[in-house]
Amino acid sequence: MDTEEIYREMANSIVSLDQEKAVHLANQALDESMDLLQVIEKGFGEGIRKVGDLWDEGEFFLPELMSGAQIMEKAVDIITPGLQSSGSERQSSGKVLLATIEGDIHSIGKTIVATMLKANGFQVVDLGTDVKAEKIVDEAIKGDIDIIGVSTLLTTTMVNQKKVIDLLNQKNIRNKFKVIFGGAPVTQGWVDECGADGYAENAVESVKLVKELIQ
Repeated sequence: MDTEEIYREMANSIVSLDQEKAVHLANQALDESMDLLQVIEKGFGEGIRKVGDLWDEGEFFLPELMSGAQIMEKAVDIITPGLQSSGSERQSSGKVLLATIEGDIHSIGKTIVATMLKANGFQVVDLGTDVKAEKIVDEAIKGDIDIIGVSTLLTTTMVNQKKVIDLLNQKNIRNKFKVIFGGAPVTQGWVDECGADGYAENAVESVKLVKELIQ
């Protein structure tokens, strides 16, 4: 099997949601000293992008999107130590900080977004859940972040999303970052009211939005 065929097999393992095959191919890439950057870009990354396309087309639904993201994450986790030891560095499309806002412990949607962004070449800093606005802003400054993504699944914690914008304004650094919101209760009206730069209804739309804002 030539290299291009292996890349296709890697992509297919994500699209077919075959975790066992993806793990096997990731380990094979290490064993055979393949170009691990290309393994991510042309192999597993291509697969998760195809999963995103299938979601867009209505062929895949949330369970498939979640499963594909989780399998992609496992494959990349296997490959990452090899990338680090070889000194290879994937060129980043930009740096995105993600967090679920204070008062909310929901993480599934944010985790899928993080995985999809990584697959599309973005460097992702995931602060986790129940994160205070102050910490989000501090970490964005410290990490030289391009885009801040703040998620909530609860209407009761939406007001804490606005705190991120307010803090950036108070520090006179609002223009240094693009800020996007995510979560079921978020609407364009809320984004406009807060002065954020956009919102996305799902992981696929999040990637599109981030790409547009980076450009």
